This record gives sequence, structure tokens and C-alpha cells, in this order.
Amino acid sequence: MTDWLNLNFDLPMTDPTWIFFLVLIIILFAPMLLGRLRIPHIIGMILAGVLIGEDGLNILARDSSFELFGRVGLYYIMFLAGLEMDMEDFKKNRIKSLVFGLFTFSIPMVLGVWSSMELLHYNLTTSILLASMYASHTLIAYPIISRYGLTRLRSVNITIGGTAITVALALLILAVISGMYKGEINQMFWVMLTVKVTFVSCFLNYGVPRLARWLFRTYEDKVMQFFFVLTLVILGGGLFELAGMEGILGAFMVGLLLNRFIPSVSPLMNRLEFVGNALFIPYFLIGVGMLIDIRTLFTGGEALKVALVMTVVATFSKWLAAWLTQKSFKMHKNERSLIFGLSNAQAAATLAAVLIGNKIEIAPGVALLNDDVLNGTVVMILFTCIISSLVTERAAQKIAVSDEMDKMLGTAREKEKILIPIANPDTIENLIGLALLLKDKKQKDGLMAMSVINDNNNSEASLMRSRRNLELSVKVASAVDVEMDTTVRFDQNIASGILHALKEYNATDVVIGLHHKASIVDTFWGPMTENLLKGTYRQIMIVKALMPFNTIRKVVVAVPPKAEFEVGFYKWIQRICRMCVRIGCRAQFYSHPETEKHLKAYILKKYSSVRGEYMELENWEDLLLISKQVSYDHLLVVVSARRGFISYDKSFERLPVQISKYFNNNSLMVIFPEQNGDPEENVSFSDPWQHNDSQSYDRVGKWITSLPKKVIHEKEE
Repeated sequence: MTDWLNLNFDLPMTDPTWIFFLVLIIILFAPMLLGRLRIPHIIGMILAGVLIGEDGLNILARDSSFELFGRVGLYYIMFLAGLEMDMEDFKKNRIKSLVFGLFTFSIPMVLGVWSSMELLHYNLTTSILLASMYASHTLIAYPIISRYGLTRLRSVNITIGGTAITVALALLILAVISGMYKGEINQMFWVMLTVKVTFVSCFLNYGVPRLARWLFRTYEDKVMQFFFVLTLVILGGGLFELAGMEGILGAFMVGLLLNRFIPSVSPLMNRLEFVGNALFIPYFLIGVGMLIDIRTLFTGGEALKVALVMTVVATFSKWLAAWLTQKSFKMHKNERSLIFGLSNAQAAATLAAVLIGNKIEIAPGVALLNDDVLNGTVVMILFTCIISSLVTERAAQKIAVSDEMDKMLGTAREKEKILIPIANPDTIENLIGLALLLKDKKQKDGLMAMSVINDNNNSEASLMRSRRNLELSVKVASAVDVEMDTTVRFDQNIASGILHALKEYNATDVVIGLHHKASIVDTFWGPMTENLLKGTYRQIMIVKALMPFNTIRKVVVAVPPKAEFEVGFYKWIQRICRMCVRIGCRAQFYSHPETEKHLKAYILKKYSSVRGEYMELENWEDLLLISKQVSYDHLLVVVSARRGFISYDKSFERLPVQISKYFNNNSLMVIFPEQNGDPEENVSFSDPWQHNDSQSYDRVGKWITSLPKKVIHEKEE
């Protein structure tokens, strides 16, 4: 009767259920706790591994599950790096990647050999192997880059290309030294290594694209496609290991080969990133932490000296390589920090080298890399991973809010596609008219009108009504010689249909009408708009037009503080300026002084013909005061923000009430600026907590500040 109460708390845990449960608890809560301290979540995984490992509290042993999932997680890091690379940019920067690869390999080699021989008094062979460990690095901070939407940055592509070069050379040194002590180094060794690596590379280069093209064309099942890709990743890693090299090179190569077959915004990419970032990569990082014996820092003696020398030399040599790369190609200092942050972490090849070197005996009972080096290596891994995560996070934040962002990204002119969902024939003309004012005049197309029919209402009458609305849209656009694309979509609801069309047609903007509140329990935005805001980070413009836009006399724009740090900041300014130029009206901006600087600079540079007026708003209390500046023939533009982003504030929640109260008789546009990624697809381990806007947007926020009294008095006078 009481057998079930006989609990066994022997440590380390051996029951697979509780082992997996504890790992899931770490993955769940480590980011939560570290996020409060503003520390990158990656560090939390490593520190958690230190805590629960055999050299910590001895809660878990580093068993085969950590070996298996950790190896796959390591492959995943390199695979995703290759999969998300901008291949065109990589081709342009291949020389820079080669130069950085040589810098980040040769500098650690030179400093590593010198420091090992002069400071640690090791022999030449040991010093070379130790230096090769400094030369290699692991892109553990890559998920941070992905979270900030900087994967196409040239510095990131340069770093990834250089990583492949330096890791390959470092692993080659490991293979040679290992072969020397096994008595395998001869002329045939080099011939066989070359033949095997060449054969595997050619096999993957020939087979992977053809297999991928065949399977993706033949089978649409997403689960099958996922396992097909995962199989190729493991196959690539395994074949490179058979060839005598480390498997991470094979995983990286598979990522490059599948790059053009897996779009960055697709269900398959979502599944690949989700599984890797949610499970495999955390497992790898926890496993790395379990190798670290933090007590070596406090025991003193040779182990502490070795750990200190290794950490300093590895970090300084990687910084020097990044600095020389920056100076050689006249890059921005933030790009240098990003290169250094990504390339400083030691983990994968370093672990392989030290574990192999610790098993090689140069004399009976004497290891090529002794226990002091083994302990020093795991301590170096801890500190370089921490430095890498912190530097990368800081550099990514600076670049994300920097004016140099567009210059660094080097992106081509965006091809615009404005999506206009229509349902009410009375609002079609105003919605299409606004879209025509916002679009790029150099594009003769770029507009798409769509009508969504609920699957449960698949009647002939609904279809005919939708087609009539679309025909009216085409007529409105054709009057100004603009081609209008149209589509009718059957879906479970309107929001779902719009979201699918957004991805299918790669729309850049959405223009929708403001929801008409039909009952007392109805929300201000309406369920369709709420679901649309939660389902996409594309720019959304919600419009209520009480008069034709060409009769608008002034556009009053209310901008929240820190709006300049949002990804879509310049996009919405561009759209507003286009509209003002084309209808010949003034634009009056109410913003924080810091935001005003960015507004002025951009408008003067790009749209100097806009008659702009700038009013300072430091305190955002109530819309009542600003309502006195908005007449019936003005258009009020409210720049909002999605929950969880930089310019969002809790005070936004009164916005619907204030609009209804003070601007019910005014034309209105509410803009939700574009953000990186997709709330449904971009699930990253570096930022696993997607902000859930489950609260009604009827409480979206009081956020517009009141106009200073002196400004009001001046206007009234």
C-alpha cells in the first residue's frame, strides 16, 4: 500500500522522466529569470548547466541524452547560420569573409603558440593544438542576431563565412596532430583526407539540391518535409565525420545548399527554427555548462593560471581579428563589435580538441593536454560564451536603433505591395484612394484588393458580391492608370484570409477600414483587426475617412516617444510624406524632442518639399488638448505600437475611448509600424517569450500626450 510513497532522491537523477522534466524547467524559467536581469538567455542555459552538473550540485549527470541532443543542437546552430545567409550578399563579401577567416585563424594561432610556450611552458605540439582551440569558435550568439532581424547584415555574413574557414583549418590541425600520435601521418594520410572530403562535398553538392527539389515538388506534407531536412542535416554532419572532419562543417554546408529551397517566411522554416531554438540548442548549451567546474577558479595554482591565460589570449586575439577586419574594410565600429561578439565564443571544436588531446598520451601516463588544460578550457568556454552573448546583444541593440542600419544592411529598394481588404462598397473608393496616395509612383502596380469569404458562407451570392466590389476597385485604380490585382479568398475568417494573403503575395502594407461598432459589447477595433494585429508585424493602417483624401487640408500626426527606434519608423514617415506632397497639404507633427530630431532630419533629406511643422510634446496625458488643433477637414494620424515593442506604453489603453470621445467627427488613420519577424513564425530561443496580446485592443492604450498650454494659447491667439 505504501510502496508508492517510497521516494528515491538519490543524486544524480537517473530516471529519464525527471531528467527531461528538469531540463524543461530550466529551458522554461532560465530565460524568464535572466530577462529580469537584462542578461542574454543563452548565458542562463550555460549557468544552469554549471549549477546542476556533476561539478555543481550534482543533480544530473551528463548522460547520452545530452550527448545526442547536444550534438544535434550544435549542428542546428551551424545549419541555421547557413540556411539564413543572404547568398547574394555572401558572394559580394566572399573576399572579406576570406580575409576575416585568415585573421581570426592566424592571429589566435600566433598569440596562442607564443603564450603557451612562454607563459605556460608547454612543448611546441601542445602549444599548436592549444592555439588551434583559440582559433576556432562557435556561433552560439547567432539566435540573438536572428531575434533582432540582422541575419542579412554584411558583418554577420562575413563572420559566418570566416567561421567556416577558421573552424575547418583548426579541425585540420586537430586531425593532423591526432594522426601523428596514432602513427597515421604519411603521404597516404593527406591523399585519403583530400579524397574523402572532396567526395563528401561533391556528393552533398550534387545530391542535396536534387533531392530537395524532388521532395518539395512531390510532397506537400510539412511534417515529412521537416524530417527530410533534419535527415539531411544529420547526414551531412555524419559524412564529414567519416571523412575525418568535424560534423558541424557538414551541417553548415547543408544549410547553404538548402538556402534557396526554404524561404525565410514559411511554415517549414518556422518548424526548423522552433524545434532547434526550443529544444536542441538549449540542450547543447546546458550540456556545455555541465562540463564546467567553477571550483577551479578558486583552487589557485596551475589550473587558475592556465584558465586565465587561455581566456585572455582567446578573447584578445578574437577582438584583434575583428578590429583588423573593421579597419581593412572601413566598417562601422558597431559592426566590429558584432563580429567580435559572434566569433568570441569557444565551444564546439574547442571541446572536441581538448577532449581528444586529453586522451592522447605522449608518454606513459602523460596526456598531450593535461587536466589543467581541460579545466582551463571549460572555464574559458564559460567566460567566452558570456562575453560573446553580452557583446552581441549590446551591438545588435545599437545597430537596431542606429541611423546606419539601412546603410549596413545594404538592402535594395523595397518593392511595395499594398493589400486592401474590402467588404463594404461604401468605403472602397476612400480606401483605394488612400492607397494610391501612399504608393510609390514609380511602380505602375503594387496594389492588391482582396475579398475574403467565410468558408461557412460559401454561397453564390457572397461570391458575386465580392466580385462586384473587386471590379469597383479596379475601376478606381484604372482611373489613374494603375494596375490593380484582385483576389477572392475562402477562409475560416477574414483575418486568417488576410494573413495568408500577406505572406502569399509578400505585401508590405495593409490598409483597412475602421471597424464599425455594432453593439454595446462590441470592441472598438473589432475582432478582425485585433486578430490581424496579433497575427502579423507588417505595417497596418486603420482608416476612417469622412471625406475624400484629396480634400484634406492638414495632416496632424501624433508620434509616441521612442518611435524612432522601431523598425518601421521611416516607412510610415515616407507614406505620410507622399500623401502630403500629392494632396498639397501641411503636415503637423507632435512628438518628443528626441523623436523630432529624427523626423526633421529624414523629411529634410528625403521630402524637403513637405511643409512640415513640429510641436514639442513631453507629457502624454490626454487627447483632449490636441483635439483643439484638429478641425473637421484635417486628418489625424495616430502612430501606435504593438505590445512589447520599444515605443509601446501601458497608457495606450485609453486610446480607443479617447478617439471615440474627442475625434468621432474627424477623419482618422491609426498606424501600427512594421516590425521584424512574424509573431506566429519567429519563435527564437533567444527571445522565446512572444508577447501575447490577448487583451482586447479596446484597451490598447492611452499614449498620446497633451499639447503644452503655451502652444495652445499661441494657436488660439
